[in-house]
Amino acid sequence: MYYLEADKKKEFFAEFGANDKDTGSSEAQIAMFSYRIAHLTEHLKKNRKDFHTQRSLIMLVGKRRKLLDYLSTKDITRYREIVSKLGLRR
Repeated sequence: MYYLEADKKKEFFAEFGANDKDTGSSEAQIAMFSYRIAHLTEHLKKNRKDFHTQRSLIMLVGKRRKLLDYLSTKDITRYREIVSKLGLRR
């Protein structure tokens, strides 16, 4: 069983993208990364010595950071909107 079903992904893309098929927008990708980061963080709280997952989490945070930096230089209003919607610190 996967932790993220296809209908859950469509829900994310519909909320943060232009429509439910908009998988490429920065906002949709940032939202997906944030969900995955939260999931991996909960896993690591239970399994402290899972270093493979820890490395994956660090890489995901870096990818999200790069997308957020790109969005802040491209369109600052979209950046501020997604940060406030997801409750990210910056």
